[in-house]
Amino acid sequence: MEKVLKGACIIGQSGGPTAVINASAYGAIRAGLDSDVITKVYGAAHGIRGVLDDVLYIMDEEDPAELKLLRNTPSSELGSCRYKMKDPDVDDTDYKRILEIFRKYDVRYFFYNGGNDSMDTCNKISKYMQRVGYDCRVMGIPKTIDNDLFGTDHCPGYASAAKYIATSCMEVAKDATVYDNSQITVMEIMGRHAGWLAAAASLATHFGAGPDLVYLPEVDFDLDKFYADVEKIYNEKKKVFIAVSEGIHYADGRFVSEAETSATDGFGHAQLGGLAVKLSEALKQRTGAKVRAIELSLLQRCGAHLASKTDLEEAELAGRTAVEAAAAGDTDKMVAFKCSREGGKYTCETELLPLEKVANFEKKVPLEWITPEGNNVTADFVDYALPLIQGQPELPLEHSLPRYARLRKVTAK
Repeated sequence: MEKVLKGACIIGQSGGPTAVINASAYGAIRAGLDSDVITKVYGAAHGIRGVLDDVLYIMDEEDPAELKLLRNTPSSELGSCRYKMKDPDVDDTDYKRILEIFRKYDVRYFFYNGGNDSMDTCNKISKYMQRVGYDCRVMGIPKTIDNDLFGTDHCPGYASAAKYIATSCMEVAKDATVYDNSQITVMEIMGRHAGWLAAAASLATHFGAGPDLVYLPEVDFDLDKFYADVEKIYNEKKKVFIAVSEGIHYADGRFVSEAETSATDGFGHAQLGGLAVKLSEALKQRTGAKVRAIELSLLQRCGAHLASKTDLEEAELAGRTAVEAAAAGDTDKMVAFKCSREGGKYTCETELLPLEKVANFEKKVPLEWITPEGNNVTADFVDYALPLIQGQPELPLEHSLPRYARLRKVTAK
């Protein structure tokens, strides 16, 4: 039996926003407020930066009705960051500061909601607290539209983004066939190294209106083969719809995107963009057809109006599970999903994985789910993704517009 540990908790959000990350925050906040061992619930302003800068919101002072609206509020309401902490053996300045803040507010529970790099931050903080002997339970709450966190069937945020992409592809496919002329459409979809998001475009095709070709970064991109793929379809029906992941690359590792070296984010990752335009210009020169380039860009991240009810409910479950598990004695873990799709019936359960096993590992689309030609995905992907996008959440409205949470964000002193 683990000893009872009483103290405050901090909940932080990190990395790119999603349509349901605030549902995870709500699950964690509500569980913290209801806990017998958590004495105070704080929200970190802009992730770990809020801890380092001593800017913490007192969630106990928020209106419960406004907190509940977090379930349908997109983006990261507490604020996010992309801040890479150094190894404490190299520079422990940040860790000493975090420990100082934890002691100041008697923080004994720390929950961090994010993706690969966020789990790395979570893991480093957890190991440091153990090393210095400060009793604090640290848990990771998964989040990423990229769906590339290792060890979990899928990540909260992915399904809603996938549903948005599939729906948008259906609408674009209908739009692109209006006129009796030749036309090629290239849609660029997020995904640096993993093609889960671009693969979601195939859901639209599976149900009658979507891309003819889908290219993922899991396989090397061959420009000549790409031209051949496009021209084959173009010669048959004079219309081609192509979905490409922003991270597609040549065999030598170079990104096809012309913007690959323009900048990097806080973790040193290339900022990609301009791929659809680049491919469209090349296809226009080669075929003479009218070519349209579409980049979903940020729209695919926080499309709460097209959120998956399944995704929202699972996101909230992940946040709640992290807090309840920590209160019961668990630490140094990340909440993960263990799912079954046997017999067409979808079930999802939570499990806890060691942080060190998930931090900095990427899960990619299985190669066997990509067609031998490398220009689409198989029915296995559809069987995997379809259950995740199910359901339409009830959206609170105000004057027919979304009613999002309006938090007071009272800062702790």
